[in-house]
Amino acid sequence: MAIKYTQKVIDEFTNPENVGELDNANAVSTEGSPACGDMITYNMIIDPKTLIIEDIRFRSYGCASNIATASMASKMAKGKHIDEIKKMRPKAVTEELEGLPAVKIHCSVLAINGLKSAIRQWEEESGLVDPQEPIITEKIVMEALRDVINPETGLSLTKMNMVRHVEVQDNKVFVEVLVGETDEMYYENIVEEAREHIESLPGVIDATVKLTEIPVA
Repeated sequence: MAIKYTQKVIDEFTNPENVGELDNANAVSTEGSPACGDMITYNMIIDPKTLIIEDIRFRSYGCASNIATASMASKMAKGKHIDEIKKMRPKAVTEELEGLPAVKIHCSVLAINGLKSAIRQWEEESGLVDPQEPIITEKIVMEALRDVINPETGLSLTKMNMVRHVEVQDNKVFVEVLVGETDEMYYENIVEEAREHIESLPGVIDATVKLTEIPVA
């Protein structure tokens, strides 16, 4: 079945803005998912006095939704204070694009996480935040899993109450996810997305994600 995109997504994909690189960028990040093959690299110029994102460029490797969300996210970030971006949720990009197919919602998550990663990197290098690794807790893991999307529904694992158990020991994380009636074709995607988000947390040295099927009556 062909994936149906809104006209806004088509417009951003066919005519993306802010594509390329900035030679004098002071904030750079690359975010990607081995599960879906999408990847985004952002280059930014952040004014150290005003904390405004003066300019931004991106390189996108992936599907139409990946390009469209990266383009839209870059437009939303340009000219904004970094604190505004740090509060931004993936839903904002999805809404600006007038919707995304459920199997492509993860692209908006990737786009926003990429922006935040670039800002975090710049803050650490500028001495504005302490780069010391935080203590990993179940709450921190659950927060990371909030941005892991079930491709079948377009909703996060936490919103669907799919996360059954989280265990943290010596910075090693174990997560059990209930898949219920989720189609098996999405199993690998869920595992890889969840593992990637957990392993991106500072201090995590290993992440194990176990899927448990709920018998259908």
